Amino acid sequence: MLQKGKVMAELQRIHATNIDGVIVVEFKDRRIVDELIIRDLGDELLSLLDEDGPNKILLNFSHVEFLSSAALGKLISLRKRAVAYGGEVKLSNICDSVYTIFELTGLTKPEKFDIKTDQDEALRAFA
Repeated sequence: MLQKGKVMAELQRIHATNIDGVIVVEFKDRRIVDELIIRDLGDELLSLLDEDGPNKILLNFSHVEFLSSAALGKLISLRKRAVAYGGEVKLSNICDSVYTIFELTGLTKPEKFDIKTDQDEALRAFA
C-alpha cells in the first residue's frame, strides 16, 4: 500500500514527498542516460539535503527502466553527503535491469546502498 505524504518538491527530474520524516523521491525519467538529465538530477537530489538533518531519503525507482553508470555517480554523491549530515539513503522498487547495474558495480552491498523490494518495506526500515 503506497503511503501518501506532503509534497515537498515538484522539480524537473524528480517528485519529492515527505512521508513521516522520510523524503521519498520518485524519478520522472524512465531512462537516465543523457548528460544534461544526469547533471540536473544530481543538482535536484542534493538540493533536498539539509545540514541540520534528519536527511532520511528513499529513492523509489519504480518509473526507471535504465540508468547509466554516470548517474550512479550522482547517487553515490547523494549518499555520501547524506551520511556526512547524519542521514541515510535507501533504494526501492528497482527493476531487474537497473538492479543488475547496481550489482555489477558492487553497490548492492549494505555498506553502499540499502536496497529494499518496495517503498513500504524501505519506509519501515527507516524506523
